[in-house]
Amino acid sequence: MLNSLYEKAIAKRGFIHDISSKADVESQLEYNWFNRDILESSADFSIAAGDGSFNKKKFLTTNFCAVGAESIIYDGEIKKIDDSDIFDVGHVSFLDELLSNYMAIYELKCALRTIKDYDVDYYMFDGSLLGDLQNAFPRGAKLPSKLKDNIDDVLLGEFERRLNQKKFGLVFPDLISSLKLMEFPKDESSNKIEEYNLHLASIEKIILLKEILQFRKRIISISKSSSDNELFGWNIPDIAFLDKFTKKQGMSLIKHRKVFDKAAFPYFNDFFKGLTFTIFYIRLQDNKNVLKVELPYKASREEVFEIIKKINTLSVQGYPYLLNKAHNDVVITDKNIKELLKIAKIYETTNREVMSW
Repeated sequence: MLNSLYEKAIAKRGFIHDISSKADVESQLEYNWFNRDILESSADFSIAAGDGSFNKKKFLTTNFCAVGAESIIYDGEIKKIDDSDIFDVGHVSFLDELLSNYMAIYELKCALRTIKDYDVDYYMFDGSLLGDLQNAFPRGAKLPSKLKDNIDDVLLGEFERRLNQKKFGLVFPDLISSLKLMEFPKDESSNKIEEYNLHLASIEKIILLKEILQFRKRIISISKSSSDNELFGWNIPDIAFLDKFTKKQGMSLIKHRKVFDKAAFPYFNDFFKGLTFTIFYIRLQDNKNVLKVELPYKASREEVFEIIKKINTLSVQGYPYLLNKAHNDVVITDKNIKELLKIAKIYETTNREVMSW
């Protein structure tokens, strides 16, 4: 089979073409990208960053899962907080989406604890809060009718009350028990149970997003990758365009964007629809990666310039040091999963052992 693929590669040499002529690129960059020196802030401020991770091991009857998040605070010295858990989940088609929601909950709870307990001036998220809002609801499973009928102000109020009490872990499993939303017969499939979990986790996440956005003047979202192409309107992402055709320190044109207009939120709709995000791209050091930055409010040019200087103050090799450290600390590798299984004394066949016969 590989030999036939090698032949296809020879036959199709160069089939991915360059995206444009140099003249077109220069005209696009003239109004959308500005080479400029980026200084460091001389102000006294505290800053934190967070990231999350999940991993899993598939067994014949279930999946062993680990999820965690960490926040790193710098206020003259480095401090850390974290939250994590291990559990099993049945075989469902939307497992990654489910674990991604769990991870987001842990990340947001760590961020809220950091802002409230340490009163940091700025908190950096790895990723896009705007993207989280535009994809806030599950795609891999339908909303169970029983849960749909119970999503009202009473349920949301109970969610918020419990979230205020419980700063760690997931709240929705306790809510299921107290409100008796899941009275399944004994033969109910794991898939149905996890559909409830997925949708309840998405509600917990959206409530936490609403709470974290009460502190939106402190929030900075930073991404190393993005599929957005609004700046240049080409058929490749803006961040890829800038990485390919610019090399110097600088920043892009500043854009403002609302949460996706076509999506309606079944709860907190007015709050989320009222948000305006400020979006721009920066390169903090020559020949390093372009970063996409989102601020969840309508920032002026002066505010953007000041934020960029503060991001640069604690950056190494063109990337915020605290974000890089949080990512390296929190990542759950396959080796970590094997160690956790050994410690937890969990042994079960994966049915792949036969491959070594």
